[in-house]
Amino acid sequence: PRTHLVFLKTHKTGGSSLVNILHRFGEGRGLRFALPHRYQFGYPRSFRAHWVKGYRPGGPPFDIICHHMRFNRTEVQKVMPNDSFYFSIVRDPGTLAESAFAYYRSVAPAFRRAPSLAAFLAAPSRFYRAGARGNHYARNLQWFDFGLPAGGGAGAVRAALAGLERDFGLVLLAEHFDESLVLLRRALCWPEEAVVAFAHNGRPPGAGPRVSPAQAARLRAWNGLDWALYAHLNRTFWRRAEAFGAARLREEVASLRQRRAAMARRCLRGGGPLPAGAIADGRLRPFQPPGRAQILGYALRAGLAPEERELCLRLATPELQYKDLLDRRQFGPGGN
Repeated sequence: PRTHLVFLKTHKTGGSSLVNILHRFGEGRGLRFALPHRYQFGYPRSFRAHWVKGYRPGGPPFDIICHHMRFNRTEVQKVMPNDSFYFSIVRDPGTLAESAFAYYRSVAPAFRRAPSLAAFLAAPSRFYRAGARGNHYARNLQWFDFGLPAGGGAGAVRAALAGLERDFGLVLLAEHFDESLVLLRRALCWPEEAVVAFAHNGRPPGAGPRVSPAQAARLRAWNGLDWALYAHLNRTFWRRAEAFGAARLREEVASLRQRRAAMARRCLRGGGPLPAGAIADGRLRPFQPPGRAQILGYALRAGLAPEERELCLRLATPELQYKDLLDRRQFGPGGN
């Protein structure tokens, strides 16, 4: 199994569910995490090695890095071993931008000034000012997270995408999350149970406005760099899936979904996600953003045996609480 892993956690793409997988895998095998002092690596500034807790130049490398950063390969290489497997996840900007609008409404001036998503889409340049603090959430957010240069024409875009292909061994698709998990598991030589996970940081069904085809087209046009990035990586992903084999992929996806459903029945009160207000255990209550988005979490079934409860607890633990748990394990209570 591959144990040296760099996961670029992009925003609003399903990355929190992948981080839970990495947290559990690393914790279960005693791996060393490159952790931020708080919950992000100086974001939205470009990543720097000295933002990793416990990093020393020339000191021992870490095994896994997976929390929010703006990607900077040169600095990441100071922290991670040379044989690290780099991967990330992307999402169609036609839906990602709606999610970003809901989640980052209070921190992106362009979103805050717009009375609604429809009003923003009618004239985004009326509300958006490039360079304003927080406005990176409002345009080409994935391009920004990958640390790619925003200027230049079509040739510069092609060069940036070619560089991204060299840097990342695999980029997953949020819209095909389970297919992505199958290909990731194969790339990492992990056992099937290692990628069974519950969805984290999700909103209630129907919580956001349904984006019409015309609105999705406007969002892609406004986020043109993100659309170029997504279209390119979408083609790359399906070439890889084709090489894997369509029938084999369907079979493994079905098996993964059966395992996940069985774990949900075994672990969760109600068998699925719940509003944060219905979760009494603070270890399992997800962070609620200051905007209008409501984030779901999980509560455990009563009567679980101790070993089973521990497994279920890890599957259900939100990202922030899990990061704090790993921090205590590596550095002790209040460690530096």
